[in-house]
Amino acid sequence: MADKTAIRTDAAPAPAPAHTFSQGVRKGPLLQVSGQGPVDPATGEYLHAGDVKAQTVRTLQNVEAILKAGGASLDDVIMLRVYLTTRDDFAAMNEAYGEFVAERVGSGVLPCRTTVMTGLPREEMLVEIDALAVISD
Repeated sequence: MADKTAIRTDAAPAPAPAHTFSQGVRKGPLLQVSGQGPVDPATGEYLHAGDVKAQTVRTLQNVEAILKAGGASLDDVIMLRVYLTTRDDFAAMNEAYGEFVAERVGSGVLPCRTTVMTGLPREEMLVEIDALAVISD
């Protein structure tokens, strides 16, 4: 069995103050990225209050940084899960998401996606996204 390795990068926000989870975990060819939000990795500040499009881009940048630290890219992602606080933000999130992902997926095969409406840990968070990638060494 392959060893399980925590993925850590300063290019994405550190886990919540309780530090009860890893930014990402790799085991064999699988890389799971923990849910990310619209946080500036340098300051820990939540960005773009009220703007789900801008929050989606910042969140995907954080996901992408952890993928890179784990040896993957968005082209290796097979599943993205998107959590929104309101159905009203779906179209704007989907537009920003679609542009961001399409620019980075060279294979032409877009990842699967699930979108769920739910409460999120911080009131200023409109979106949270996690990812599952399979890496070919």
